[in-house]
Amino acid sequence: MTESVTEKGPWPLAPLFRIRAWLNCVPYGALALPLRFAVATVFWNSAMAKLANWDTTLDLFANEYNLPILPPWLAANMAFAIEITTPVLLVAGLLTRFAAGVLLSMTAVIEIFVYPQAWPTHIQWAAMLLVLLCRGGGPVSLDHLIERWLSGSKP
Repeated sequence: MTESVTEKGPWPLAPLFRIRAWLNCVPYGALALPLRFAVATVFWNSAMAKLANWDTTLDLFANEYNLPILPPWLAANMAFAIEITTPVLLVAGLLTRFAAGVLLSMTAVIEIFVYPQAWPTHIQWAAMLLVLLCRGGGPVSLDHLIERWLSGSKP
């Protein structure tokens, strides 16, 4: 008697079907944590680099980045403020969707106006941020605890 392909697959492929079924069972929470930490690390490190030498940061914004509309000092301060606060929010899982949206917008600005040739890196950031924006911080997050508290559920 042969097994159907949809349940366990034909004999030589059965192990692959079992692996696929196991991977499909991985909970979102197990995926959200590394996504949050990975993208937070990228932007936190950028904030630390800016902070390490503010004069160089201002020079980069004035002479290399060339963002439209915003004066360089304002753009540098805004970028630093975003890069220092949103990683903390992501790691804590607090306002995760908001933080992901802000960082996704910042990534778009960087891609369009600053380093358009760096799209392979930016699309990786965008992919991680889109998952967090669409699905949130997961069950191991302050967002989840707050949502349960507001709904009257026990944590």
